[in-house]
Amino acid sequence: MKVRELAVSGAYEFSPDVHRDERGAFVAHYTEAAFTAAVGHPLRLGQNHHSVSRRGTVRGVHYADVPPGQAKMVTCTSGELLDVVVDLRVGSPTFGHWDSVRLDPVSYRAVYLEEGLGHAFIALRDDTVAAYLNSAEYNPGAEHEINPFDPALGLPWPTGLEYLVSRRDRNAPGLAEAERAGLLPSYEVCRALHPRCD
Repeated sequence: MKVRELAVSGAYEFSPDVHRDERGAFVAHYTEAAFTAAVGHPLRLGQNHHSVSRRGTVRGVHYADVPPGQAKMVTCTSGELLDVVVDLRVGSPTFGHWDSVRLDPVSYRAVYLEEGLGHAFIALRDDTVAAYLNSAEYNPGAEHEINPFDPALGLPWPTGLEYLVSRRDRNAPGLAEAERAGLLPSYEVCRALHPRCD
């Protein structure tokens, strides 16, 4: 398993070993020992879910209140997506920065993001399936969003696609507006969840 920390602290790309033979392939996206060695703590599993998206679907930028927050490990089991992590933690050295990773069922890469980071992706093919391991169950009252087309963020959405976006995401506040309204998590509070990290 190869691990690379992304440009946003607390976010990592995992590239697992792929075991191929005449039957196909076998991959372990998550092993506690490798994950803990890279990140500094195991992933608590609170919920596992999948989304299926048409080409051009943009989901996010989503985040949860901290505490408790919701860490995520995201893979793509069908199709292809561009996964984006945004630092929404007020006071973070990388606040407002983002990084992206292409995920697909050929490379089998996965992205992990800690609590307090924003998550978004765009489906690059029809029937793209994103699979999530979440540290906490979905709590609608604690979930929030930032507009994925906020020009201040400048997220790397590819051109030439017809974007399919939920009303909730399209009408979400921009980063500056959310910060002024006190809606964003604190870097210090997020760091306290995993003292070994950062």
